[in-house]
Amino acid sequence: MRWLVLLFAAAITACGSAGPYGYSRVYEPTGDEEHAASGTIEYDPVMAKRSPEQWKGKTVSVFGVVLARNPGSGGNAEVKLSVRTLEARNLCDSSDDDSCRVTVSDHEYAIVHALVHLTTDDDIGEHSMGPRSLVRIIGTLSDDVDPSDGEPILLAKFYRHWPRGFYVTNADRKFLRQ
Repeated sequence: MRWLVLLFAAAITACGSAGPYGYSRVYEPTGDEEHAASGTIEYDPVMAKRSPEQWKGKTVSVFGVVLARNPGSGGNAEVKLSVRTLEARNLCDSSDDDSCRVTVSDHEYAIVHALVHLTTDDDIGEHSMGPRSLVRIIGTLSDDVDPSDGEPILLAKFYRHWPRGFYVTNADRKFLRQ
């Protein structure tokens, strides 16, 4: 009987996922994220400013490092993001997938603001969303712009959050490997 329990435990761990923070060699969306991302396009700040009418109503995806977080309207958080690109492969500390971290560019491509309804864990506590967190937001661009800097506002339908220290940028390439 004991060997059956051990076999079952081994089978469960062998079928494990990358977890909420994506500990794998390549980016792995969660099931909910994959569903939310269906039919989205990657946010292109140049084209969105050049042809805003073509971007209205489209569902876009953006990765960004949080620069600031403030209370927003309707119980949402308003986050100011430094837009980054997702790297094709994650950087790892060793050959184990558990040592890999979601990797984004070190270069900022644009600024965008987002209105996000946070879960309790992301709203309050040690791993709450705040400056230097990474977030992927899927949503639509608002007709409004942020009054402080004129940058676009994204109305989030879905988000995925990596607290400070749970992701890396490609600048960490000198310390980690692909």
